[in-house]
Amino acid sequence: MAMASSRNGAIRGSLRPVSGANSSNLRSSSFKSRIPSSAPAPRRNSSAASLAGPSSADNGVPGRVRVAVRLRPRNADESVADADFADCVELQPELKRLKLRKNNWDTETYEFDEVLTEAASQKRVYEVVAKPVVESVLEGYNGTVMAYGQTGTGKTFTLGRLGDEDTAARGIMVRSMEDIIGGTSLETDSVTVSYLQLYMETIQDLLDPSNDNIAIVEDPKTGDVSLPGATHVEIRNQQNFLELLQLGETHRVAANTKLNTESSRSHAILMVHVKRSVVENVDSVSNEMENSSHFVRPSKPLVRRSKLVLVDLAGSERVHKSGSEGHMLEEAKSINLSLSALGKCINAIAENSPHVPLRDSKLTRLLRDSFGGTARTSLIVTIGPSPRHRGETTSTILFGQRAMKVENMLKIKEEFDYKSLSKKLEVQLDKVIAENERQLKSFDDDVERINRQAENRISEVEKNFAEALEKEKLKCQMEYMESVKKLEEKLISNQRNHENGKRNGEVNGVVTASELTRLKESLENEMKLRKAAEEEVNKLKSQPTLKTRSGEGEDAGMSRLQKLLEDEALQKKKLEEEVTILRSQLVQLTFEADQMRRCLDRGSPGNSYSGTDSLPSRHSQARESVNGQKAPFATLCEQVGLQKILQLLESDDANIRIHAVKVVANLAAEEANQEKIVEAGGLTSLLMLLRSYEDETVRRVAAGAIANLAMNEVSQQLIVDQGGISLLSLTAADAEDPQTLRMVAGAIANLCGNDKLQTRLWSDGGIKALLGMVRCGHPDVLAQVARGIANFAKCESRATSQGVKSGRSLLIEDGALPWIVQHANDEAAPIRRHIELALCHLAQHEVNAKEMISGGALWELVRISKECSREDIRSLAHRTLSSSPVFRSEIRRLGIQF
Repeated sequence: MAMASSRNGAIRGSLRPVSGANSSNLRSSSFKSRIPSSAPAPRRNSSAASLAGPSSADNGVPGRVRVAVRLRPRNADESVADADFADCVELQPELKRLKLRKNNWDTETYEFDEVLTEAASQKRVYEVVAKPVVESVLEGYNGTVMAYGQTGTGKTFTLGRLGDEDTAARGIMVRSMEDIIGGTSLETDSVTVSYLQLYMETIQDLLDPSNDNIAIVEDPKTGDVSLPGATHVEIRNQQNFLELLQLGETHRVAANTKLNTESSRSHAILMVHVKRSVVENVDSVSNEMENSSHFVRPSKPLVRRSKLVLVDLAGSERVHKSGSEGHMLEEAKSINLSLSALGKCINAIAENSPHVPLRDSKLTRLLRDSFGGTARTSLIVTIGPSPRHRGETTSTILFGQRAMKVENMLKIKEEFDYKSLSKKLEVQLDKVIAENERQLKSFDDDVERINRQAENRISEVEKNFAEALEKEKLKCQMEYMESVKKLEEKLISNQRNHENGKRNGEVNGVVTASELTRLKESLENEMKLRKAAEEEVNKLKSQPTLKTRSGEGEDAGMSRLQKLLEDEALQKKKLEEEVTILRSQLVQLTFEADQMRRCLDRGSPGNSYSGTDSLPSRHSQARESVNGQKAPFATLCEQVGLQKILQLLESDDANIRIHAVKVVANLAAEEANQEKIVEAGGLTSLLMLLRSYEDETVRRVAAGAIANLAMNEVSQQLIVDQGGISLLSLTAADAEDPQTLRMVAGAIANLCGNDKLQTRLWSDGGIKALLGMVRCGHPDVLAQVARGIANFAKCESRATSQGVKSGRSLLIEDGALPWIVQHANDEAAPIRRHIELALCHLAQHEVNAKEMISGGALWELVRISKECSREDIRSLAHRTLSSSPVFRSEIRRLGIQF
């Protein structure tokens, strides 16, 4: 700890604070590079590319290395020894110039981005040198701040001063961490620190002295340099960082020389790794789900990873001045060798040398991203005023001048945080499922309650009906008994009258007999009425439906019950549709995350699309099994059912319809599903969507699904029979979105590969639609157009050789030849390869030769036969030219070497 204090205080008190006038202009003096975002990035030179590695080919923002010079005031020894001599340098800070006195009458002038006098405060030095770099690091760029100069000129004071006793004396390291901690969030961001020293060409960990030989690891694909063996400590607050710096300073190697009592014998390197979470603006994506009441599409989270490297270089020294001997002499040699290697690299970059000697020193390997790479770099060179060290001062100034010629290409390093997105989506899906379960439970409870009410009302009606029936039965029985009693009384009366009649004579006897007959008939009628009443009662008991006819109120209650049950069933159907959509979205996002993770492991972009591949190539891995499991969309198809997914294409809800189209498109990417989709009527539904809807998303995804189905020969015939070519042509004429045009072009390109559809495809306007899409100019669209032309030309060539077709090519009829010739040597390899094949196939038919010669195709065929990178195409072109008399004659006439 004592050593660290003496090192930081080596020039304590010698730097005077800046005046109030100067401190008020600190903000305006910042020399941060401000390049408009719309300005095109210049082409990188070869030396810069060698430092930046493979990643330098990507577009970035240009940013030159910024260099500031700081003058140290005279120390006590220099005040005595050089009392009769003037300073060897004269500063002009207002002009940002420095004059170096060679002698009393001759001076040399140099310009820098910033000139800091001996009175400049630590705060001003930080704001003009390091703060722009720190701000870039918080935005996602890599950054480097480095101090270079002769030993004893104040490099460690400028960078590593802790400011324990005087906060105004804090150096760049402490102030940088204050701004980084203030610009990050403890909840979502992380800041980690590594503190190292390069001593005698070995990298040592200042936070763990036992780790004294750390290896440098380079990524063979990106060229990025990392130190996996170094200690990484997460920083939560400023005090924690200060303790780490103090710990590292106690382990740093220092020695007493004639030029500096605490001379650094190693290069100190502080690496600060910043990981920040940001949110991508996805308003256009969220609009697809804005009408959904149960699901809100979350925005895509991004992770930006940046690195700040603070380098306190050991001072260059001349042995006869520093007095180094023994082991200190070996240390001085190692320091001078590494600084010399750094100077050579910067010279090579500044002079656009084809070779940069990066591997001459571990220091240059560690700083390969700082000079000519992708980092924003600021260099501060420190000098002394003593005329005795004019040579060292001159060397330092020239080093800074050369560094100003180096230009980096700044690049933000960010990636999608699919893990966080998947986690958020799972949580939201769990909430939706829980809400759905609660609604289903409430629905079941309501149905059960309604059933109980209905049962109670039916029981009450049955009870009332039974009571009424029993009362009616008793009433009938009472009336029957009364009738029987009356009849019996009449019978007794008639019998008496009969007995009296016998006495009264024959006339009375006849009357009595007729009356008896009438009475018997009445009795029989009453018995029939009783039997009929009993049958009616039994009939009423045997027909339960009659129970509900007790009143119109019961019928109305049952009608309301039935209507309520129908409404609940409709609500349940809607909930099932939403659950189906959510499940398919989760499967799709999980699939995309797995695809991105596999592609990142292979080092290729996850969403890359090659124009030479068939349209569903980016879904090819969906057919594979992962750990023995089925593909996500196959699982979805089994769980939900293909017929149900196709029914959703006709849903009244626009969001459900759009997502159903996406699911069908992903299913169509798998060959196993294509025949099933066609058999289930999926192709017809997709063509109806293409015909009926103007929504760009629906048309784009429907066209992509049709393109996938068009890879099957049976499906190709159905597409043509159902007017698919005309629909695709109309879509190509109306659409402006490159992705929609890419899907339509891919579908027509697949149809062009069918020999049986050539004439129909041409007559329905397929070729003209294909050529019309070149107006877009997008490379992926042009690649699909070129693929379709190559397929059509190949089928024409085959038909001509078989004698099926005669006459010139239909492609030439539709005016495709000028475009083919124009793009025959296109920079994009997929476009060029397909066009070269198309030219070779067109040239095989002799009737096309004259028009191809007049259109300039002959020169391209000759070039293809000599320069094409593919042996099969080169041989085909050579064979075609050799076998055609027309081409051979024209080649001889033009004197072309063939």
